[in-house]
Amino acid sequence: MSALGRVVRAGVGRRRVQTAVLVMTTLMAVTASVLAVGLLAASRAPFDRAFAQQHGAHLTGQFDGTRATAAQLAATARASGVTATAGPFRTLTVRPRTASASDFLPAGVDLPPVTVVGRAEAGGPVDAIDLVEGAWATRAGEIVVADGELPARLGTRLTFPGAPGSPTLTVVGLARSVTGTAEAWVTPAQAEALTARGGPAAYEMLYRLRAAGTDAEVAAGRAAIAAAVPKGAMTGSQSYLVVRQQQTANAMAFVPFLVAFGVLGLLLSVLVVGIVVSGAVGAATRRIGILKSLGFTPAQVVRAHVGQALIPAAIGCGLGLVLGNVLAVPVLSEVGSAMGAPAASIPVWVDVVVPAAALVLVAGAALVPALRAGRLRTVDALTVGRRRGAGRGRLLRRLTGRLPLPRAVGLGLADPFARPARSGTMAAAVAFGAVCVTFAVGLALTLGAIQERRTLDSAGSVVVSSGGGQGPPGAEAVPAGGTADAPNAEPGDVAAALRAQRGTGRFYGTAQAEVSASGITGVTTVVAYQGDSSWGAPRLVSGSWLDGPGQAVVTTRFLTAAGIRVGDTVTLTEEGRQVPVRIVGEAFFTDGEGMALLTSTTTLAGLGLDAKPSRYYVQTRPGTDLKPYLTALNAALEPVGAVATVDTADSSSVIVAMDAVIGMLTLLLVVVAGLGVLNTVVLDTRDRVHDLGVLKALGMTPRQTVAMVVTSVAGIGLLAGTAVVPAGVALHHWITPLMGDAVGMVLPRGMVAVYDPPTLVLLALGGLVIAVAGGLVPAGWAARTDTATALRAE
Repeated sequence: MSALGRVVRAGVGRRRVQTAVLVMTTLMAVTASVLAVGLLAASRAPFDRAFAQQHGAHLTGQFDGTRATAAQLAATARASGVTATAGPFRTLTVRPRTASASDFLPAGVDLPPVTVVGRAEAGGPVDAIDLVEGAWATRAGEIVVADGELPARLGTRLTFPGAPGSPTLTVVGLARSVTGTAEAWVTPAQAEALTARGGPAAYEMLYRLRAAGTDAEVAAGRAAIAAAVPKGAMTGSQSYLVVRQQQTANAMAFVPFLVAFGVLGLLLSVLVVGIVVSGAVGAATRRIGILKSLGFTPAQVVRAHVGQALIPAAIGCGLGLVLGNVLAVPVLSEVGSAMGAPAASIPVWVDVVVPAAALVLVAGAALVPALRAGRLRTVDALTVGRRRGAGRGRLLRRLTGRLPLPRAVGLGLADPFARPARSGTMAAAVAFGAVCVTFAVGLALTLGAIQERRTLDSAGSVVVSSGGGQGPPGAEAVPAGGTADAPNAEPGDVAAALRAQRGTGRFYGTAQAEVSASGITGVTTVVAYQGDSSWGAPRLVSGSWLDGPGQAVVTTRFLTAAGIRVGDTVTLTEEGRQVPVRIVGEAFFTDGEGMALLTSTTTLAGLGLDAKPSRYYVQTRPGTDLKPYLTALNAALEPVGAVATVDTADSSSVIVAMDAVIGMLTLLLVVVAGLGVLNTVVLDTRDRVHDLGVLKALGMTPRQTVAMVVTSVAGIGLLAGTAVVPAGVALHHWITPLMGDAVGMVLPRGMVAVYDPPTLVLLALGGLVIAVAGGLVPAGWAARTDTATALRAE
């Protein structure tokens, strides 16, 4: 090993505090950066790969066959910006029923309605269907279903009671459309046969566009296609960007706050590296002089100090690389399963670029103080005992000495002004930590509010299940015409029992169904409300809650998918019956992947569906003991065929994972900020060791020494923490809407404005806690230094 290598190794081993600081700093920065950049790149990879392989449709258009002919639709291939088309395909929405028993479903079970497309072949220039199992439907009596959309397997026989002649079809294949253009496929002739006589004709066209990278470009393509057909013929459309966003939403929700943590970590890394190397240069001035007297050139001195920073930084980069990849695994596995593909992983280029960029920043931050070490003259470096700027802060010490404070506290308050540059860097380190804590607390409060109100009807304390309706999504299907074990309760009987029960405050009922909605591909879950439900309504982003028939409330994701806004009308269709509803409000909820439509039970009645509430949500009066209330209520409900339980909602594993990642990154960044303070105070106490000796000789006790050192950092911490709380709040208010945008949702104002005055007061003390925590260890070291040793440092 060369002489320079031995110097670098000795410096790393000797300065354990500085080495630990550099390792933790780069660990935190690289972990957050790898997660942010890696999730951004990897989360979309399965979709983009499948989209390219299957020539996915940039735009799926639905058309009214009574306003445009098949020839007119085919002519849209010549619309501006269109590069390839497939179709027109006949489409219809039908409700299947199992005609044969299987391992998991008996015969005679009504299944949710499905969108069926008449398509002659699986391949084609646009949206080539991926056959997962079986074969394509080539003759009458065969059907291919989308994998995962229906509880059906190869050989399952499905009958369609609402179609002419109630035909029975056999499932011959399971397939997947990358852009979800249908839930089942049959031959074109079979699609014609399934269409009810006199029923509305509907078609689907699939388009590839020349420019489709942004929502605006897809919207321009849609406008050109709509202009190429008669007015009103295009009833709806679906952009592939919406589909991609829905399938990658969980992973993309992590990206905005991870980017914020990554940037904070990198900036703090630059600051802390500069502090550490500057301190190392100041502490090793005499050693630098010795090295130069032994023949080391200025360039070698610079390389030695940069190398002492890069070695622990490289260790931190390696650890951060491993941790970032490990944390990304559970998030990316969900994306892969959604596409039926192997779990994606962080791209190799991210694992190379992020650590390399971090090391470049570390080298750049270390280079400035290292150059100062290289420029030191040998004679100056060898001169020991000279203390520059000893008179700084003398006037302030006199002023603080006149304050009615203990002398040790007064000296501590004046100390930061003796070395304003060093105090400024300490304040900056504390500020980064305080910003991170403020930001993280806001994220936790926002995610807590989302966890609490992300599901519908979560405001009540009791839920009464009465049967009837189609039941909630995912509920076990029952044989057609049959019932569950308990009879369906009459709404009047349930309502009477609830009103008569002591402790009942207010309640409302809900029914659910699955129907077709104009502009939405596939079926739409409709949640219908009966009674005053305003107290249990989801949080609104804009508009108002339901207050009459013919109204609906949906999410931002629904509005985007349908290409509409609040005030527009959506037509609901069920077996030939149509009911228009006007969108009166935009809400936030995640039920049905945020694609459910909320309306009144009169809407379901207009579609000829069972509008009896299947569930009632109850809010008890304040002070009501829930256990005896449920016992008494169930006794009253048993004769009418209903049962009451506690209203509980499952927690989101994604939000739990977010909280864990935020907590870990915050802890790492705060530890790094605290270590930056510790390193600065260590340097400061070493520089002032003679002063400490004099003070101890004059009678200062160890406890007073600790008080003086802690006070010197406490003032900086309090001022820095208080000053940057608004910056942390502003960062939160900027990042959280971006998290909503990443998943296609707008967060209600109440989920963003989460800071109240008591919380802000506590957060203002965050900088004080970080500074004091970082200063306690060197304060103890200073207190333990005996007077003789301190005075010999002269």
